[in-house]
Amino acid sequence: MSEIEQRVLDVVTATGVPFEAMPCDPDLADTAEFCEHYGFSPDDSANTIIIASKGESPVFAACVVLATSRLDVNGAVRKRLAVRKVSFAPADLTAEVTGMVMGGVTPFGLPHTIPLWIDAAVMERERIVVGGGSRALKIIGAPKMLAELANAEVVEGLARPTT
Repeated sequence: MSEIEQRVLDVVTATGVPFEAMPCDPDLADTAEFCEHYGFSPDDSANTIIIASKGESPVFAACVVLATSRLDVNGAVRKRLAVRKVSFAPADLTAEVTGMVMGGVTPFGLPHTIPLWIDAAVMERERIVVGGGSRALKIIGAPKMLAELANAEVVEGLARPTT
């Protein structure tokens, strides 16, 4: 088990919410492939997306949205960050800031300096699947586990359904 995976498991365990740590094939870690191969509904899959403001000293936020939603980057996220321009953080910057690679980014174990915003629709699911810190691990449990994180905030309208 990698250092980042152990950190993620320690953080999710500390929430006190029961969960399952599920190993997965790293080549199948992306949401659509994972759901299809392992039999999960995209409605129960939540993606953690790192957003960065443009400019010399970027400001970051981590946003958790259902796979069936589209993050409102230029509306809700930009306004909450109180910056002029934002974008999805590229893979290299995401890895630098979080220590995690795309396909494994999770709300658990993020630096405390990064606010964690959870779309309210995520909290309505019975269970969710999120990354486990690497492409080889997923975390499955009640969305309450996210709300237990110190830097977490549930946000109405952070994302819009794509269907």
